[in-house]
Amino acid sequence: MTKQEFDILILSNGPGEVTTWVRPVVKALRQKLGDDRSVVRISVILSPCPNATGKEAAIALAYPEVDRVQKAEHFWQFLLRGKTDENWDWRSRGVVVFLGGDQIFPVVIGKKLGYRTVVYAEWEARWHNWIDRFGVMKATVVKGVSLKYAHKFTVVGDLMLEAAERPDLNSPSLKTELIGLLPGSKAAKLAQGVPLTLAIAEYVYAKRPQTKFVLPVAPTLDLQTLASFADPQKNSLVNTFGSTGASLITPEDSNYPYVLKTATGLEVELCQKNPAYELLSQCRICLTTVGANTAELGALGIPMIVLLPMQQLDAMRSWDGLPGLLANLPGVGSTFAKMINSIALKRKGLLAWPNIWAQEEIVPELVGKLQAPEVGEIVLDWLSHPQKLDEVRAKLHSVRGESGAASKIAQIVCEEIEQQLKVNRF
Repeated sequence: MTKQEFDILILSNGPGEVTTWVRPVVKALRQKLGDDRSVVRISVILSPCPNATGKEAAIALAYPEVDRVQKAEHFWQFLLRGKTDENWDWRSRGVVVFLGGDQIFPVVIGKKLGYRTVVYAEWEARWHNWIDRFGVMKATVVKGVSLKYAHKFTVVGDLMLEAAERPDLNSPSLKTELIGLLPGSKAAKLAQGVPLTLAIAEYVYAKRPQTKFVLPVAPTLDLQTLASFADPQKNSLVNTFGSTGASLITPEDSNYPYVLKTATGLEVELCQKNPAYELLSQCRICLTTVGANTAELGALGIPMIVLLPMQQLDAMRSWDGLPGLLANLPGVGSTFAKMINSIALKRKGLLAWPNIWAQEEIVPELVGKLQAPEVGEIVLDWLSHPQKLDEVRAKLHSVRGESGAASKIAQIVCEEIEQQLKVNRF
């Protein structure tokens, strides 16, 4: 690589993209391009996302490979005017790397800055004539692409697989009967998800006391807030789902984790490491809400049961596009959410990402006024018949791409930098 200075601008949006796409790519870029910030500067600019938690910028800025980050709230002025909130300077050479958002964004921003553009595309690639290079998850993404643009496409594999190794099914750690609980990260989901998953855990634990449970805590969520959703005095839905509730137990020794402990004696370990892929990979089954976590579990090949309880009809507000905007409007958002979810419930399609990828229900999606016994019986059946879990794992593995994507994307970026320098020499 040349020693001339240049900028790399990462475009991303939601929490899933920042943790599972941006993190491995910036690591791979530093490995290939070096850590001299006077030569290589990496910036991250976030665009609005209906699933955003508001802490994506802090997460991205915590990556040591990243030099500066702009929050999503300032995105539109940058897109339209070309200026960041802090009036960043830009070097004359650079590459815009798309890792989440709308694929039109790198087109506009690349033109404004005069930079080459690289897009990571999972399932669909757009703007073939205006984007310089595409790194795609699977060869199927290239189907239908005109031959005159075929040279722009490289199959790089699945960025999700960069986060953690798939579990070794012969590993001693998998001898422990561990179940992961992923109730969500926002209040609307947690109000139902925490008491429901705890009630399911209590049901399973009563019949299989050897089973252990773990709950990975979202980086945007503090433990006291999480525990409040398990408190029947603070969350009326605890009784609705038949849970006994749970209290936050602080460990006496810092080497031990915090736990949620129920009146029945069940203890759910709280994992604050993020991302928690190493721990999740040890789980036999995960109970999860809909969202990016289903993609992460699918990439890891972890069997899951996807829960969308409808006892509180306005809880689901993370729809894409206009429905998501309406459901999150101040004041009237709850009414819109109830209307949208009522319609969605009647027209239910595939909701979990692995099922969407496969266009069939690989993992069960349970929607409606769910109760612990019905879900608990599915869990018990899977635990009693491990061959069923093996079948689900095999199907999950079959719908994802290959590993090594981050390094391949970094290589494409290097090639585009060299291409830009060649053009500037003449």
